[in-house]
Parts: sequence; structure tokens; C-alpha cells
Amino acid sequence: MIAVWMLTWKELIRKKVTLMTLLLTVLFWIAFYFIARSAGASVSHYESGIISLDNLIDRFRGSAILLWIGFFFASFATGFLAIFSSVAAVTGEAEHGVLQSVFARPIKRTHWYLGRWLGFVTFCLVYALILFISIIGIVTYATGVHPDWQAIWPALALFVTPVLLMVTLTMLASCWLAPLGNGVAMVMLFGMGWLGTMLDRVVAAGMFASNDSTKTSDTMETVSGLIRLLIPTDALQQRMLSDLFQVKDLGQSFTSRDSLGYFSIVNPPSDAFLYYTGVYFLFFLAAGLYAIRRRDF
Repeated sequence: MIAVWMLTWKELIRKKVTLMTLLLTVLFWIAFYFIARSAGASVSHYESGIISLDNLIDRFRGSAILLWIGFFFASFATGFLAIFSSVAAVTGEAEHGVLQSVFARPIKRTHWYLGRWLGFVTFCLVYALILFISIIGIVTYATGVHPDWQAIWPALALFVTPVLLMVTLTMLASCWLAPLGNGVAMVMLFGMGWLGTMLDRVVAAGMFASNDSTKTSDTMETVSGLIRLLIPTDALQQRMLSDLFQVKDLGQSFTSRDSLGYFSIVNPPSDAFLYYTGVYFLFFLAAGLYAIRRRDF
């Protein structure tokens, strides 16, 4: 299993998708640095040496918006890297005849599957960790707003959890789908998570608040909830931002929707949803291990 893990890392390092991801990440860092520095300069100059409450709120608002932008790109980048790195994990190997030769050796299918899974997951987790640290560092340097270090670790755990989910789902689907079809299906599934959050934003904005539109609003909330249950990735992103900004601790002095507008944190999931996500992950990982044992290649 460890040998398969190491071989997966070597394979990922040579892949073009990794090179393209790194190039785009460097471009993002450059652009994000200049945006953050410009935003930080606009809130760091005051007419007097005294910083008022409004100035503090402006600083917090600026850093929150920058973090939202940074983590939006980060969720996009980590999700797509997780999908396209593991999209051909099973059927791609079978089509090239590699899987048949590997399974002919005295290695259990589940061990091979777990080795590949660990390779994809650890590779994407390293990338996600680098992105997380860089975004926090750039925003802190530009705005001077330091995060609560006690909230960093839970936020990091929530940030990397979608990587585990997308690798697990993509490898499970690769037991039946060809790489191209698997990639399309996983990208659409991943995008549905954003759709669920967008529906929550529409409902929170009160666009269907009239009596005649109450049924529409309720329907959108139901659909959004079902999407979150189907693919929890973006819901975890909202919970991560909520914990990082400590919105609950701010109380009535700061409301996310009124202060951040489009960048507001909408309906962050509860702790019960996190338990559901854990069961969701274990179920599909077990389903992948079962599928690789029963699948005939």
C-alpha cells in the first residue's frame, strides 16, 4: 500500500494538471497580493492617530472580503485538483492494461485502492495547506488584522475536508465511468454545491419575501438543503468562513449580510451537519472499497 502511495505521488508530480495548477496558483498569488495591498492601504490611513470603532469595522470588513475572495479561489483550485488528479484512478488504469498486471500480483485490491486514495489525498492536502497559509499570511500582512489563532485549526480542518470528499467520490465513480465522463460528472456535482449557497443568498436577500412568493422561498430553501445533503463541500466552506470570522461572537454589532453584501456568510451549517459529513465520507469510502473488490476488469 505504501509503495502504491509513493508511486501515486510520482505520477501526480509528472502530470500536466499539477503544473497548470501551480502556474495558475502563482498568478493568483501575484494578483491577490496587489489587491490585498491596495485594500489594506485604503483602510490603514486615518486623519488622526485614534482608531474609532467604525475604523475597526472597516478593517474587519476589508479583511473578511479579502479572505472570502481568497478562499473562493482556493476552494475552486483544491476541488478541481482533487477531481482531475483522481479522475482516471481506476478505469483509466484498466483501459491502459496497468490494472490487470497489478492485480495479478499478490496485492489486495483494497490495499491498492487505499494506496491510491492516500496518494491523491495527501498530495491535494499539501497543496490545500500551502494555499490556506498563503491566503491568511497575505491578508494579515496587507490589512494588519490578525486572526484568532484558536480558530485557525478548526477552519483549516473544515477547509481541507472537501478535498477528502471529492477524492473519495471521484475514485468511487471511476470504478464505472470513463475519465472524461467522470470528470464532467464530478465538476457538475461540485458546482451544485455553489448553486445551493447561491439559492441561500437569494432567500437571505429577501427577493421572495412577499406573501405571494413565500412558497417560492420555501421551495428554494428545501432545494438548497437537499443540495447540501447531496454534496456538502460549499456548506463546509461557509462554516469555515463563519468560524474564521467568528460571526457568532460579534453579536449584533456586526451582521454578515448587511456589512459584507454579496460576500456574506449564508446559513453556516450546524455541528450536526458536520457529523453527517463524517458519516457521508465514511460511507462513500467504504463503497469504493467494496466496488473495487466486486468490479470485474
